[in-house]
Amino acid sequence: MNVVLFEDSLVSRLHPVAVARPAFAVTCGSYRLLELVERMGQPLRALVRPHLQASLRADRPELPASTEDVFDLIRHGNRTLLVNARLVPKASTLGRLEAMAAGHPAIIRSGEGIAAAMVDSSHAPVSGDVDQLDLPTWLDQLQVPACEPELPLLGYPHDLVRYHRPALAENLEDRISRGDYREAADGVFAARDATIGEYVVTDTKEGPIVLDEGATIGPYCYLCGPAHIGARARVLEHAAIKDGVALGHTTKIGGEIEASIIEPYSNKQHHGFMGHSYLGSWVNLGAGTCNSDLKNTYGQVSMEYDGCKVPTGMQFIGCIMGDFAKTAVNTSIFTGKTIGTCAMVYGFVTTNVPSFVNYARSFGQVTEVPVDVMIATQARMFARRDVTQRPCDMQLLRDIHALTRHERQLTEEPLSL
Repeated sequence: MNVVLFEDSLVSRLHPVAVARPAFAVTCGSYRLLELVERMGQPLRALVRPHLQASLRADRPELPASTEDVFDLIRHGNRTLLVNARLVPKASTLGRLEAMAAGHPAIIRSGEGIAAAMVDSSHAPVSGDVDQLDLPTWLDQLQVPACEPELPLLGYPHDLVRYHRPALAENLEDRISRGDYREAADGVFAARDATIGEYVVTDTKEGPIVLDEGATIGPYCYLCGPAHIGARARVLEHAAIKDGVALGHTTKIGGEIEASIIEPYSNKQHHGFMGHSYLGSWVNLGAGTCNSDLKNTYGQVSMEYDGCKVPTGMQFIGCIMGDFAKTAVNTSIFTGKTIGTCAMVYGFVTTNVPSFVNYARSFGQVTEVPVDVMIATQARMFARRDVTQRPCDMQLLRDIHALTRHERQLTEEPLSL
């Protein structure tokens, strides 16, 4: 059997969280979909957007595939499981996929998309039709039985916050059952070399706290479960990690954080509040940066995407920050704002922030960040963490700069270099 992760046309709605990475590499509930699907132990391929293929090939050379490659797998293989890259990564979802893989051909639809499909060679398109077909369109027209119930898909960036807390509780139990952890305190599970400083208070009434290998908790911290502290993550002294926090590996965290996802290599080491938010990789928050995750009216939050307002149905939603974004000292981010990839943010953030801009709107200025400046900045960041900057990393920034040009053209303020 083969397994194929595919991105459909609706993946663009996940901007800015999935512009610098495939959707299956976005963290939710402390897992990435790729991690779960790999546990199936089957040959795995991935169909991603063109600008991500080079970096994916550099990281995982066996994964990238073209649409023609996927159709060839279906045509010549016995069975192929097709999995939407926007699928919410929950341990129970893996069980559904494994059951689907063991059964008859079937499809699971979810809202506007296809969540997963099990097909065999009898469903493959004829060779002459391949050039005119894309995989999601072909799946949408596929005549196989439908499975119930639906599997949830990430439709917009705020769905990461929506699904994160319930997925985290389930996924941590899965981690504990599979991992080599010691119970360092009641409900606190620590991997090898994870350390907890003196006078740390833990509260696990609502769920466990899991510390992966090499994670460190400084003295005088408060940790409330469910929470996941990734490998080599550092929680600094006096930090408050409240329920529903997932920290990626090699992060450095201080201040107060609640119900948030922070991807690997990001820093929020100073005092300040971050709640019900998502931070991409290589993000740095300046001292005193805070966000609001609740409107003064206590009403439900609407997000703005591509100039359209989208009701979230959620009362608590903070900010969504793309990879490589930065905030200056004492930055204040209003409720439900998105901050684009490679954005530099200052002062009060009262509107969405495009990618590749210096955003100082409260000071009357929004200017474009040249891509070469961000490439040089990336090199310095990588060097601090002993990560080598590769040609594909630089090219990815150039591609994202081109792909997000329309965002900067739509800003109210004139942009200049």
